[in-house]
Amino acid sequence: MNRRTRLLPAAIAFATVTALLVSSCSSSGSEDDNDSADGTQSASPTATAPSTPGTAAPSTPGTPSDPGTTSAPGTPGGTTAPGTPPGTTPPGTTTPPAAGARWQPTPGLTWQWQLGGGPVDQSVDVPVYDIDGFENDASVVAALHAKGRKVICYINAGSWEDFRPDSAAFAKALQGSDTGWKGEKWFDIRKLDQLRPLMAARFDMCKSKGFDAIEPDTIEAYNQNSGFPLTPDDQIKYNRMLAQLAHERGLAIGLKNDLDQISALLPDFDFAVNEECSQFDECDRVAPFVKAGKAVFHVEYKLDTDQFCAKTKALGFSSMQKKLDLNAWRKPC
Repeated sequence: MNRRTRLLPAAIAFATVTALLVSSCSSSGSEDDNDSADGTQSASPTATAPSTPGTAAPSTPGTPSDPGTTSAPGTPGGTTAPGTPPGTTPPGTTTPPAAGARWQPTPGLTWQWQLGGGPVDQSVDVPVYDIDGFENDASVVAALHAKGRKVICYINAGSWEDFRPDSAAFAKALQGSDTGWKGEKWFDIRKLDQLRPLMAARFDMCKSKGFDAIEPDTIEAYNQNSGFPLTPDDQIKYNRMLAQLAHERGLAIGLKNDLDQISALLPDFDFAVNEECSQFDECDRVAPFVKAGKAVFHVEYKLDTDQFCAKTKALGFSSMQKKLDLNAWRKPC
């Protein structure tokens, strides 16, 4: 249940969604007049943009979010993918880094998520950015690092997109039903042997550009009309493969939505990215990440901040309101 399948098939309602968002934010007199979650005003020209007891406090904006960033003991960063002989490294992957090498986002870190709206607005004063891996080069990541930011690489890991530069590498047999977004089709995630090197190449791109983590999108095809007879177990195997690929490269990785499999996948993922858990009364289901000391980066599209922030801040989430096209505008809790 993610934004791509839950909202855009209702694309006819997009104008209504946009109108609701504009209306909900206009009452303050400005889209950008809310202080950020850490008590500072966002410097963004187009936008202004909690810590749980027992977890690390949010990083101070403008400084690297390094406290508590190493892998916890027992984190299965080297989990062997299904079908891989023990003790071997599959082709197209790198040697796993030493334990404790990757970033571990802690609960309460404020963030910016920009996948649209032109060049990344680098002026938002938050310790974490999540941006498109293909559309941003290494210089953008380096510039954000110079400001003390950690940077997450957004990659579509569950469906084919005809506009990506590597789209020709994905065989027709891997492509299923439309996801509801133009030019996008679900992957047959059962074909691990074919998808693994393709995803490895994408993750290598993120690594080469200097990203700190991966946000893999559309990773719950098993409960969608994918065009394939996928099972929950197929999805767990695929998602664990993605986690292994990220960890082998020293990259953290987030579980995007996929609420039904959180209990199974929590040990494999370093943080969560969630859309609209408040709208659908599901936020308690994501809370195990915070209890495990892992960040939950959360957005709502239809609800205004006064409708969800009290609860999600109490849960320790890193929450904000965003517009559906995920441009620079943000209204943080």
